[in-house]
Amino acid sequence: MSNVTHNTAPAATGAHTGATMVFVTGGVVSSLGKGVIASSLGRLLQNRGFRITIQKFDPYINVDPGTLNPNEHGECYVTVDGYECDLDLGHYERFTDIKTTRSNSFTTGRIYQEVIDRERKGEYGGKTVQVVPHVTDAIKQNMLRNAQNPDLDFVITEIGGTVGDIEGLPFLEAIRQLKWELGDRAIVVHLAYVPYIAAAGELKTKPTQHSVKQLQSYGIQPDCIVLRSEHPLSADLRRKVASFCNVHPDYVLHSPDVPSIYALPVKMHEEGLGDVILRLAGYSDLASLPVVESHDRWHRFVEMRAAATEELHIGFVGKYDLQDAYKSITESLLIAGVYKGRKVKCHFIDAEKISEDNVAELFSPSYVGEGWGGPCQGYVICPGFGDRGIEGKITAARYLREHDLPTLGICLGMQVMAIEFARNVLGYAAHSTEFVPTTEHPVIDMMEEQKSRVYLGATMRLGAYECELREGSRARATYGKALIAERHRHRYELNSRYVSELEQAGLQCVGQNPQTGLVEIVELPDHRWYLGTQFHPEYGSTVLHPHPLFLAFLGAVLGE
Repeated sequence: MSNVTHNTAPAATGAHTGATMVFVTGGVVSSLGKGVIASSLGRLLQNRGFRITIQKFDPYINVDPGTLNPNEHGECYVTVDGYECDLDLGHYERFTDIKTTRSNSFTTGRIYQEVIDRERKGEYGGKTVQVVPHVTDAIKQNMLRNAQNPDLDFVITEIGGTVGDIEGLPFLEAIRQLKWELGDRAIVVHLAYVPYIAAAGELKTKPTQHSVKQLQSYGIQPDCIVLRSEHPLSADLRRKVASFCNVHPDYVLHSPDVPSIYALPVKMHEEGLGDVILRLAGYSDLASLPVVESHDRWHRFVEMRAAATEELHIGFVGKYDLQDAYKSITESLLIAGVYKGRKVKCHFIDAEKISEDNVAELFSPSYVGEGWGGPCQGYVICPGFGDRGIEGKITAARYLREHDLPTLGICLGMQVMAIEFARNVLGYAAHSTEFVPTTEHPVIDMMEEQKSRVYLGATMRLGAYECELREGSRARATYGKALIAERHRHRYELNSRYVSELEQAGLQCVGQNPQTGLVEIVELPDHRWYLGTQFHPEYGSTVLHPHPLFLAFLGAVLGE
């Protein structure tokens, strides 16, 4: 971009000349929405024509979230190059349409693994390996990797956890050093909470002051403070925060409650977040910067969402009763619903509690679950690992197939569809070797070359793989093209030995990987919508580009 005048930065060894780094930290309490603020900032900068990426540095010791229980950590997101990462990267992609990779996600575990590997190879020349400088240097190198891309103007870096957490200290020390080395090319945005004390009838800024003071004690002065509060913030309160925290009053902003996270970029645009960051980065003539077409498209989406009041209820047949466990699927449906003029509501149906005795009741058009507000009109058989709830999913798949109820199976959901069909149509005692290694009919099995691998992750198909769609299939009509690429996260496959029999009986294997022949999509052509994907289409759905499978699924639910 042009029209930039940078301030004079301190001369330092290794001074950076690439993209501007924006660090997003959080204080007071967790779950304030750093990821959504980072995503909103990315969208606002894109709306002015800047090229951005967003990365996440998490302080937990796990090398990646791949082995974490979704009930504890939410879903595991997968990048196009097959890296298992935090669900915040899903927010980054849905807000900005960027494609993240393994260079956009780091944990303490991954950093330490890298440092230890170097030490074992003798790369430190016999020196005592310490947190400072060796771990912090590794953090800095990884933070700067994307910033060295000449095609990027800004790199937004979210720091997981809360300021004051002991495990986050090396990341903050790395930021302190980079602030000195990069000068005005390093900007810190601090998100803090302003609670309302009902008994006093007042908003209290003291937690924010202490949070910033702690950040300052680590040698970091925030450039911009975003105050998270459910109540309006007065000009006096903002000036008070600015005065106590050494921040310009115009750079103290409010992140209010919004009806949807997708309304936050609009609110933060009104607060001036994008312009604040551009001024801090040295852009002197903001009026001359363009406002690109995506700005209006985003506003139209927010307006459409507000206008979509008619509810559409979708049941999730799964085993993780947690809002974030199926986050990308939920968001993909909500986004597709907006484009269909509907307000989608997703409801969890515990697969462990589904049996032949109650399946007709649970999936009846008249059934209303606790707090549902209406019967479900379509169903998703959810992905997952492990045998808990698997028989309930199979029972549900049979009922949904036999009663012609719109059904989308994702990953394990597709495998369940194949197992159920082999059992109840082909008459086989079918199963997956994931759950019954000695099953007589392994309709779902692991590929031979995977079985000798040691680590769990090494046996998985991860990231984007190609899929060829059969002419005349529903999947081909939905995508509108013959060759697609979608992201995977699974260990087992539909056994090619059974493809011919399944197809002769009616379950069509209409999507296959052109290199391996592995089945990627199954569907029943004479069904309203009964389609399963081995891949995860939810990873490819964004606000401005909703995924065609979710649009088509909701279209079938609506009878289009």
